[in-house]
Parts: sequence; structure tokens; C-alpha cells
Amino acid sequence: MAGKIPDLNATVRTGTGKGAARQARREGLVPGIIYGGGADPQPINIPFNYLLNHLRKGRFLATLWNMKVDGMDDVRVICRNVERDVVKDLPTHIDFMRLRQTSRVNIFVQVEFINHEESPGLKKGGVLVVVRSEVELNVQANNIPENITVDLTGMDFGDVATISGIELPDGVKPVIDRDFAIANVSAPSVVLSDEEEDEAAEDAEATEGDEAAEGDDTGDAES
Repeated sequence: MAGKIPDLNATVRTGTGKGAARQARREGLVPGIIYGGGADPQPINIPFNYLLNHLRKGRFLATLWNMKVDGMDDVRVICRNVERDVVKDLPTHIDFMRLRQTSRVNIFVQVEFINHEESPGLKKGGVLVVVRSEVELNVQANNIPENITVDLTGMDFGDVATISGIELPDGVKPVIDRDFAIANVSAPSVVLSDEEEDEAAEDAEATEGDEAAEGDDTGDAES
């Protein structure tokens, strides 16, 4: 099932060139351009604070966006470049590329973990250690999975869920070309068997007895 593509809002920039770009910045906007996809380049403006907020969330250049521009049809885009001020490191210009339905892109997809109650390791008090909460996948623009699923059924202490064990939708493949770990089930940091607990208790009693004996010896010597 295709995941929801997030919206990104912009307005048409009527002027072009450095003068129009400087004017946009004075008005609290970041000038940009949408190009490719067999259509003419479209100059745009995006509110500075709105764009900065999205940039700070991360994964901006690896996210497929539904670009909404006033007076135009929505278009799917991916960011190809963010120019920044060399001193303040703030965005000054941004480039987007239009995508066709059949275009392939690399995006990060959320990992969902299911059937926790069917994991023997978790039942015994183990901990699910998530190595990757997201996986970067190469997908077709019209077939983006909402998430990928890791089934924890049967996983015990030390078992590892890797990408090769995940059933991916047709046409979807990992960007990393190796069998990497997504999660594992780890034993609790302290796990004692009944026998180990008994031994620990006996050791503690023996230590207390030795300390008491030493105390008596010390008392006799002093007297």
C-alpha cells in the first residue's frame, strides 16, 4: 500500500533572476525552482520559517513531496539541492525535480514490529533492540510502501531480524547492497537462574559469616 506523501506548500515567484530572489528573501521567503518532468521550469517561493522547520526534521532530500503551488496542479517532487548562507548556514535557495509516476527514488520507510507476544525472548523478559527504525529503499514514485513489517514470532535471545528476512513489495529494494540488521532480541542485562540465585545467596551468607568471625577475633585480641 502506498504511503501518504507529505505536502509542501509554495507560491509562484513572478520574477526571475537575482533581483527577484533578493526581493523574496527580504520578504521572508526562500526562492526556488521546480524543473524536469518534461515541463518548463517553475520559479517558486517558500516561507522561510516553514521551510526551515521541515529541514530541521531531517530526511528532507530523501523525502518524496507533494508540491502544492497556488493556481497549479499538485506535482510530486524531490529536493535536489539546498543552497545555504556560508556564514549562517540558513537556506537561501532550493531546487526541486519533478517526478513521473514511473520515476524511481530513494526514500526512508518506517519499520513496524508485530507479534511481540509471540517472541519467546520477549516473553522471558528480553529486550527488543531496534537497530534501524527506518530503512532506505529504492521505490517507484507511484508505489511507495507505508512501512515494512518485521514479524517477531519465534525470536529468542540473540536472534536477529535482517533485511533479507523481510518481504518487500514488488519493485521495492534496499539501497544498501548487503544483508543488514534491523533489530535483535537481547537478554536482560542480569538474568539469573534459580541455581545461580541460590549460589549467590550462599556466597552472601558465607561472606557475612566470615565477617562476623573476623569481628569476634578482633574483639578477643583487643580484650
